[in-house]
Parts: sequence; C-alpha cells; structure tokens
Amino acid sequence: MLERKRRKDRTEITFVLPADVPPGPVSVVGDFNDWQPGAHELRARKDGSRAVTVALPRESTHAFRYLAAGDYWFDDDSADGHDGHNSRLST
Repeated sequence: MLERKRRKDRTEITFVLPADVPPGPVSVVGDFNDWQPGAHELRARKDGSRAVTVALPRESTHAFRYLAAGDYWFDDDSADGHDGHNSRLST
C-alpha cells in the first residue's frame, strides 16, 4: 500500500506492507535510489505493519519494486500502474 503526503516542494511516499508477508527483511528499490537493495528497508510500525518513507519531487513518475529475503522481487498492487516489469507511482 502507498500513503502520500503532499508537501510544498515534495511528496512523501510511505511504502507499507504487512508485518510478516513476505517474511524477513524487505526493501523498496527503484529509480529514486538507483535500484540499491537495502537503501530503503521497511521498518516495523506500532500497528504491526512495516513501512519506509521516501521524499520525491512533486509531479514526477517513478518505477519501483520490493525486494525480500531470498532474492524475491514483487510489485505493489496498489501502485498507480505497472509497466510489465515494475510498479509505477506518480507524485
């Protein structure tokens, strides 16, 4: 799930996943972090979910995927779209 907060000069995107699906560490990788695994690892929240927030320029479009333990790549069903290989989001 994606949560958005619009700020004056940026949009903060929070990437949210359930606590244990998939199990183990998960990071969000995309064109905004040069597809670097671990650069934005999801952390536990008080409600039991996992999340990480990334500030992105307003009015931009980005490709991303999640990377879980065991080299398991997956998309976000709540993304703004999919291009065949990646999830897409627009700020």
